[in-house]
Amino acid sequence: MTAAEGGWNSLFTPDLGLSFWTLLTFGTMLFILGRFAWKPLLGALEAREKGIQADIDEAKRQREEAERVLAEYQAQLAEGRRQAQAVVAESREAAAKLGKELEAQAREDAQAILDAAGREIRRERDAAVKVVRTEAVELALAAAARLMAERLDGERDRQLVIGYINELSESAGFRA
Repeated sequence: MTAAEGGWNSLFTPDLGLSFWTLLTFGTMLFILGRFAWKPLLGALEAREKGIQADIDEAKRQREEAERVLAEYQAQLAEGRRQAQAVVAESREAAAKLGKELEAQAREDAQAILDAAGREIRRERDAAVKVVRTEAVELALAAAARLMAERLDGERDRQLVIGYINELSESAGFRA
């Protein structure tokens, strides 16, 4: 069997001429690709790598910025809560103070009303006592004047005074 006849065996037999041209073609292609294709491809890959690295660095920077902003926000939130609690405590304190002041004022007002009522009661009582005294004096004088006009015994005097009192009560509108 010869190489032309053999088929499969001819593929595996070494041929120096073919190997030379294959190596020369491979080297030329390698040189051309290295000169014109590899550098731009490597440059593109390098640029892509740098772009990806820049994106990663930017993402890290943004994450750090977000963490910083979050920390500031949490600090502001905590400060806001503290201030709100201080305002609530201050409001409660002010309300308690106002309540105590209003209670003290109410007690003072109540005491003033009681004092005024006591003075009014004493004044009315004194006026009533004065009226009763005046009436008693007038009654005694009138009774004495009648007794002087009629000279009678003790029983008769008593009846005369009772009758006169009844007369005065009826004329003045009082009932004895």
